[in-house]
Amino acid sequence: MIRKLIATTAAFLSAGLAVTGVSSADGNARGRQLFALCAQCHGSEAQGKQDFLAPAIAGLDDWYVASQINVFKSGARGTHWEDVGGMRMHPMSRWLKTESDVQAVAGYVASLPKEAPPTVVEGGSSIQGKVLYSTCSACHGQKGEGNKAMNSPPLSHMSDWYLVSTLEKFKAGIRGGNPANTNAVLMRGMSNMLATDQAIKDVVAYISTLR
Repeated sequence: MIRKLIATTAAFLSAGLAVTGVSSADGNARGRQLFALCAQCHGSEAQGKQDFLAPAIAGLDDWYVASQINVFKSGARGTHWEDVGGMRMHPMSRWLKTESDVQAVAGYVASLPKEAPPTVVEGGSSIQGKVLYSTCSACHGQKGEGNKAMNSPPLSHMSDWYLVSTLEKFKAGIRGGNPANTNAVLMRGMSNMLATDQAIKDVVAYISTLR
């Protein structure tokens, strides 16, 4: 009787693992299928395309990708008329009809290997930037690894042109003006600690060394 019970339990667990494996594979296939639309701007390997104002997102944590897709879907981000890239993402995000779709594409993006985007921004001093980044590290981590608990994304493998553009948008109030996007509101205030365009270039130059 005991042997029969053990055999039955083992068979049940094996079946459960098999189903889990199939579900995982299906989810990844679904994410890859959904990402085909995103790839038109972000690139087939999510390496980013500056001409389309689409940053590199390969390997970006799934929790952050999902959170930003949902922020775009809600309209809390991507509705300011001066945020051209964001206004493109707002309607695109709505193609993901369900939360399972959001999670699938976020999981697929996270599974892609990180690559160091090419350096585009010139004139920044990583030495000066290291001093400025000490404030940023409280949320984004010493190595730009991000912090899920604070919904702070990793920065180390982001496109430098995108980081510069994003900081400029925060300072100008193009991002961070919607109270529904609390993290962006916080970033708007933090960005003002970078007093000049040179300071923005400097801190981004340092972040690029964290790769």
